[in-house]
Formats: sequence, C-alpha cells, structure tokens
Amino acid sequence: MTQERLWQDLDPLWTDPRTLSALLCGSAAAIILLKWLGQRQIQQKMEEARRMRDLALERMEKAVCRFKKENPGAQTAHILSLPMVELVEKLKEGSLSPESVLYSYMGKALEVTQEVNCVIDFLHGCEDQLQKLKKQKEKGLLYGIPISIKDHINCKGHVSSGGMVKFLGQVKEEDSVIVQVLKSQGAIPFVKTNIPQTMINYDCSNLIFGQTLNPLNHKKSPGGSSGGEGALIAGGGSILGIGSDVAGSIRLPSSFCGLCGLKPTADRISKLGVVSPIIGMKSVTGMLGPMARDVESLALCMKALLCKEMFRLDPTVPPIPFNEEVYSSSKPLRIGYYEGDGYFQPSPSMRRAVQQTRKLLQEAGHTLVPFAPPKIDYVVDELFTRGLFSDGTAHLVDCIKGDIVDPNLKSQFNTYRLPVLVKRILAIILKPIYPRIARDLNALCGVGSAKNLWNQHGAVAVYCTEFIAKWRKLGLDVILCPALGPAFNHGYAGKLFAATSYTNLYNVLNFPAGVVPVSTVTRADEEELKHYRGHYGDPWDKRLKEAVEGAVGLPVAVQCVALPWQEELCLRFMKEVETLTHGMRRNV
Repeated sequence: MTQERLWQDLDPLWTDPRTLSALLCGSAAAIILLKWLGQRQIQQKMEEARRMRDLALERMEKAVCRFKKENPGAQTAHILSLPMVELVEKLKEGSLSPESVLYSYMGKALEVTQEVNCVIDFLHGCEDQLQKLKKQKEKGLLYGIPISIKDHINCKGHVSSGGMVKFLGQVKEEDSVIVQVLKSQGAIPFVKTNIPQTMINYDCSNLIFGQTLNPLNHKKSPGGSSGGEGALIAGGGSILGIGSDVAGSIRLPSSFCGLCGLKPTADRISKLGVVSPIIGMKSVTGMLGPMARDVESLALCMKALLCKEMFRLDPTVPPIPFNEEVYSSSKPLRIGYYEGDGYFQPSPSMRRAVQQTRKLLQEAGHTLVPFAPPKIDYVVDELFTRGLFSDGTAHLVDCIKGDIVDPNLKSQFNTYRLPVLVKRILAIILKPIYPRIARDLNALCGVGSAKNLWNQHGAVAVYCTEFIAKWRKLGLDVILCPALGPAFNHGYAGKLFAATSYTNLYNVLNFPAGVVPVSTVTRADEEELKHYRGHYGDPWDKRLKEAVEGAVGLPVAVQCVALPWQEELCLRFMKEVETLTHGMRRNV
C-alpha cells in the first residue's frame, strides 16, 4: 500500500469531527487509565514492602519474647546502659553473653521504632550469625556488638530500597564489603534503618516506610539522610550504626540527635555494595562512616574496619591501618576556627557552641587561630551544587520516574525537574532580588558538556590546593567549626538544601570531618533567634529561622576537621572536645 493510499484510507478519521472527537476522548481516557494503573502498581509495591517490614518486625518481636521467656534474669537495663568499649570488654571476658546483648538491643530497637518509625527491616540472619560467633575461637574487635545498618547498604537476602519504589524487590545476593568486614570482626548487624527518598535530602521520610521522628522531640526531624540511624541510636535501640555522607548525611543526623559521627576521607572505607540514585557522580565525594553515642565507639569501629579483610575484599582501599599513636597523643594542637561560613548565618546556639568550645580548648593549652574558608559562595554554588548536579539533575529526575514524590522532597524536586532554560531565565529574573537563590538555580543547570565537566573537576582540585595552602600557612593541625543545628522542624530540610554549606564544604574537599555534641539550646539562644536576619534577608534566611525554632533543651554540636587520610587526628580532636565539654552537655 502506497503512502498516498494509506493517507486516503485514514483521511476520514481526521476530517469527521465526531470520529476525531471520539478518538481524542478515547486517547485521553486511555492516558488517564494508564496513569491510574501505573499509580496503582506503585501503591501495590509500597504496600507489599510495608507488609514485609511488618512481618520482619513481628519475627523480631517473637525472637525477643522467646529469649526473655528462656532467660528471665537477663540484665537488659544494665546492658543498655553500658558504653560500647566497656560492653566489648565484658563480652570478651565472658561476663556478658552475646545472646543477652543482641536480644536486649533487639527489644529496645522494637520499642524505639514503635515510637519514632526508624527500623525498616530485621536482619534475621543475625541469629544464625550469633550461633556461629559462639563457636569461633578468635574474638574480633567488635565481638558480640549489635550494629544497625543504613537502608541502602547491601545485606545478603534483603532489599536496599534507597527510599524508592524502583529498588523494591531487588533482593541482594551478598553483603556489602563493610558488612562483611564488620561480621569478620564479630559485630552482628541486626536491623536496617530508614532514609529519605533518593537520600538527596536531610530529613528522613519516604512514601514506602513513612516519616522518622526525632526521639528527643517528635516535632523535630532526626536529620538525614542517615536519619533512621540517628533516631535509633539516640533512642537507645542501637549502640553503633553505619551511615553514609555526601553533603552531611552522617554529621547532620548526629548533630540533630546529639550523637557523634565521623565522615572519613573517601576510599578510607570501602563503598562496594551500596545502592545510590546518582551513581557516576565524581565531583563531590560520598563515603560510609560510623555513628555512635561517644567518640571512643567511633574510634573502635574505625580500628575494626581498617583491617586486612577490608583491604583484601576491596583492593581499591589504601591499606592504611588505624594509627593508634596519633589517636592516643596528648600533644597540644594548633586549631583553626570559625563561627560562621559566610553563606548561612549560624543560629545563635551554633555560634555559641563554637565560642564556648574554643574557650575550653584554649584553657586546656591548645592554640586557637582564626580561619575563614576561602570563597565560600563559589564553593557552595559552583563546586558543590554544580558538581553534585553536573548533569543538570537529569539522572536524579529520571531515577524518580515511576515513583511518587514524597512531600518532603517536593520543593527540591519541583526545582530539579524544571527545564534548564527555565532555570536560567528564573536565575536572571531573581538575581537582583535574591542573588543567592539565583546562583543556586544557575548551578542546578549543570555543566553542559564533558569539556566543562573536566574544567569543573579541575576547579575542585585548584580550590583544594588553595585551601590546604592557607591551612599550612597558618600551621594548623585541625579546624573547629559549626555543625548545622539544632534539629529542624519537620518539612524544612527539603526547602533548605543549600544550608548544608557547613558540612558539604568538606565533601567537596574530601577532608575527614566529625560531629560532637557539646551543649544544648538555651532560652537565651531562643530569645536571640527572634532577631535572626541572616546574611541575605532572602526566603532561605527566613526559613532557617523558622526551621530551628522551638529547640530549647535539644543538643548543639560542633564540627571537627582534619586533612585527608588523618581520621585518627580528627578522632583525637573530637575526643578532646568531648572530654572538655562534658559539663556543657548535661542535658544531651
């Protein structure tokens, strides 16, 4: 049949108004039906995931009840009160059994998740691992320690959802390297914890498993993206957790929940076996790291991880064992410090935390030197935002297709999915009124070409060299600076992604950085907050003020930073801060 004859046969369809109308109505109905079917399919997948979670928690509860029935004299309260280092000692000497510790934490985790919704899976293989552990002659550094794992870190026989429907049903065939190493050191991974959808957000909510609350104040966010970890550990349901950090995702929940958390140098710990919605992004470095109630727990975890088994399983990890000499040193430090980064004005409690910690460090014999991060606007906009979204957010937007956007992510996502041209036009319009927001919109357009991506990578290297040169010129050992906080009210994190400036700087630089709680928000801080204006007086400054309101009594942290590959020095500094600020943390 010729094209002309085919057109003649089809011509009545376009020339008859009634036929055309019927076709159009039918097409519209078909589109609506297909959309409805797609939405229904998504809902069914989410319902199935929730059903599987509930079954897992029921199984966990039955195991705890069985243990309690068989061991009515278990020292649960005593076990839960012990610091991790002391708990390890008692496990190794045999005064406490691994069973009593595991089931005590399983029971407490069930209580905590019932209150704040932080556990999304029970790693039932932990019971089999427990039996194998008892038969082993050698006891690893983390012998018998129950450990919680962030959702997207693979565990054999379980799903790593990433808070997204697209990853549901993908049961992992093997453990991630970090989980394998933890097990080899005697740790017992026992639960997986909740995260925000896509993890490019520092709240903790997704439409599959819901919103996680801050156990210290349910009106507040636990932070994210390792928010489930933060909530569970702060609630007492875990003694050690593994999170990840690409903009502050270990440090922010640690700050919001009053915990200690360490973001190591990239590749100091293996990242093999981790699900991510932005695989291939190299401009900003993400990494895995520990979260716990005290610095000693972080140090012990790092000692355990930096072992021959890690280096064997992942040859790309530099074989650098933990340097105990550096961590244990008492040599006075030369410490750079700053109270604000110049991009976001710190909240009153953030600034006070640095001021008081600086004073205590000086009194303890350390030297404190003023420091200002160079070109912070350029770093946040051009190196972090444009780097993280160098593809113009295309990969992330594609990743969310076939999903329903969580309300806490909508503000971000609605901006991300705008066409590049629209972003550029909006940036031009907003520049005279809100220059910071305009720069952010421009950066979200990405780099545009492979050539520009190379230039962007080069710019990161140049900035890193400049930053280290300034560090060396001042003869610094470490830096003391604010950690974003206190905990945000619900719904604000997705509207203030750029407020991660205090933490994302050290992802761009790839420096190890940790967070230590040092104080609590006072009524004087809350009163001073009423006069907060910010540096720009734009909607972001107004939102930050609203985000941190109503936080009296909640923890406030500081951030401790060292040069690349100096995790031991970073931890040593964190330990010093923790020790000196003990009196300031009475209510943490």
